[in-house]
Amino acid sequence: MKAWALEGFGLENLKMVDIPIPKPGTHEVLIRVSAVSLNYRDKLVVEGLYNPELRFPVTQVADTVGEVIEIGTGASRFQVGDRVISNYATRWIDGRPAVDEVVHTLGNTINGGLAEYLVLNEDALVLAPTYLTNEEASTLPVGALTAWHALVKNGGLSSDQTVLVQGTGGVSIFGLQLASLAGARVIVTSSSDEKLERAKDLGAHDAINYVRKPEWHKEALRLTSERGVDQILEVAAGKSLGQSIEAIRPGGRIAVIGILEGFTSEIPIFPVLQKQVSIQGIVTGSRRMFEEMNAELEKSQIRPVIDTVYSFDDALEAYKHLYRGAFGKIVIRIQQ
Repeated sequence: MKAWALEGFGLENLKMVDIPIPKPGTHEVLIRVSAVSLNYRDKLVVEGLYNPELRFPVTQVADTVGEVIEIGTGASRFQVGDRVISNYATRWIDGRPAVDEVVHTLGNTINGGLAEYLVLNEDALVLAPTYLTNEEASTLPVGALTAWHALVKNGGLSSDQTVLVQGTGGVSIFGLQLASLAGARVIVTSSSDEKLERAKDLGAHDAINYVRKPEWHKEALRLTSERGVDQILEVAAGKSLGQSIEAIRPGGRIAVIGILEGFTSEIPIFPVLQKQVSIQGIVTGSRRMFEEMNAELEKSQIRPVIDTVYSFDDALEAYKHLYRGAFGKIVIRIQQ
């Protein structure tokens, strides 16, 4: 079968290779892959920042949708013909997280979905929502589930809240859609006026260009009559986290979901104490959360926002697009 394997750190080492079709073992299923979607995490893997001890070669990409075509011994959760999606945290079934959710992931310690076929333990899979195309379904494991976990599961998203989402990447756009569906007020930040206008078309009430207004937290306070926002999807970290603390209301929640500005932050502690702010790191979600989210998606019929769909042969171009940034998700179609 054809697969895109990382043979060393650096995008120049992502190569299309021929490898045997894997056979499902105990409690595993064989999936004919239909589509995958890219995340910022995939860039970090390629650059050696996600797992410096990565063992090569390893097939790339975590977010995968496909059809079950063979079932291994003891596997009972799915049938041949089922359309399934990978869960990013493959061993997080339910309950409290452990510390290794980011370890047991596709494209990292497990061969990923950027291939014609994938073998995966049945416990790491959920059924795809019936109303979504393969390309749309592939966007859910990181983008949608992270936003759901942060805003809905932990944040109790409601119509009386104001939510600030940073940027217009996959998680932030899903966060915007979920918040808009709940009737919440949404503020979006971006460096692009064009992307901010597109965000407004999706339901954002207010937009802040952080290039023109680098002290964007002050604008967020102004927009909320100095009250502050109820929830923030913090994708940048670095200096941005301190600004989020300034922009949040007393008792508000900041979900740290990304590290665009770096792996460390220096934050003022007194405002955290004074405002009694909750700051929580989010790594996607458990399989139980994924299944709960999918049930709600079936009701709401939210359509994921896809920037561009690339062919399997053009996977490198998809990665280059990821490096430039996207509005919503970048998808690679493996086969129809």
